[in-house]
Amino acid sequence: MIVIAFGAVLLVAILISGIANRTVLSTAVLFLVAGFLLGPGVIGVVDIEAGDPAVATISELALFVVLFTDGQRIAVRDLTRAWRLPGRALLLGMPLTFAITTVLAVWLLGLSWPEAMLVAAVLAPTDPVLISAIAGRNEIPGRVRHLLSVESGLNDGLALPVVLVLLSVVGGGETHFGELTLELVGGIVLGVAVPLAIAPLSRLRVLRVTPIYAALTPVAIACIIFGIGTLTGANLYLAAFAAGVTIASAMPDMRDAFIEFGDFVAEIVKLLALFVFGALIAPSVLADVDVFGYIFAILALVLARPLAVEISLLGSGLPWEERATAAWFGPKGFASVLYGLLVLESGTDDSDHLFHLIVVVISLSIIAHSSTDTPVARWFAKREREDRMAAAAREPSAEE
Repeated sequence: MIVIAFGAVLLVAILISGIANRTVLSTAVLFLVAGFLLGPGVIGVVDIEAGDPAVATISELALFVVLFTDGQRIAVRDLTRAWRLPGRALLLGMPLTFAITTVLAVWLLGLSWPEAMLVAAVLAPTDPVLISAIAGRNEIPGRVRHLLSVESGLNDGLALPVVLVLLSVVGGGETHFGELTLELVGGIVLGVAVPLAIAPLSRLRVLRVTPIYAALTPVAIACIIFGIGTLTGANLYLAAFAAGVTIASAMPDMRDAFIEFGDFVAEIVKLLALFVFGALIAPSVLADVDVFGYIFAILALVLARPLAVEISLLGSGLPWEERATAAWFGPKGFASVLYGLLVLESGTDDSDHLFHLIVVVISLSIIAHSSTDTPVARWFAKREREDRMAAAAREPSAEE
């Protein structure tokens, strides 16, 4: 039944996509709300629970695919060309967001420091899908769009090791940091080594790769990495992200051939994960979070990220409206959904409650950020028209 329900919602999203692009209506919100309404907590058409194997499988495959495709948007050479503003957001803004969110969780919710840090790490990444709604609008200044695109593409992979380490700490058992380090490093090495080994083969003159099979080269690499990672215990998610970056850097032609197909696949799995995530949000989940939890969620959106990014961009030369746009658009979306599911599946003592807190923040973020991209873009477009009119009005007087 979940396949039929998802297909029906996808059809609705397709039919209203043009309207959504012009208004505050959001397809991300559509899938989240549809999952919620059709889930077991409301209508019950989609009968799925957090402990179902399907949830774990969808989460694992979706996170692997998304990190793999996101990584391919970031080539090393691209980062070295225009790193100044994204570097500020990632290297200063992201840690500050993490720190402020942690303090808020301890102060308002009474969580232990490891639990608060875990929640903050899950909520630290920004979502490339929701970011694309603002980054894809030409009305927004190019440097802001570039900043948000690079930041959202990289911060998933940067947050993941922290989430995994904190999950191990919060689990309460003995943490084997040596084994954990080997798993994380092994994932990075695997993700770099496989594409680098295959890249020379794809360039051999005797082996002429046809365009359609060039687009499938990253698919073959992903399958090999997934299989080796599963057999060896190397971290699949870091391997996927490292492989994506390596393909973009060492095999740009293959990346370019694959990227459109990869975007389609990534979009489908993202929407499916949002739909499943919505189905897991029963009214009892929302009721489990008290008023301080909702205050925390609001402050995590309107204080933690905006303050951190505003501080990180001081002295950057960006005007206040561009800094404010970059600071506001830090939507918590797909990566946070899947990292939250990792928390839920971990089975730690307080995993259910931590997941419910994460659910509230992500839900409010999707609604708030998805409904403000169009008004912000219109504001910039209006300002640009006014600037052009003012410049045109000054030209005659300048000639006189």
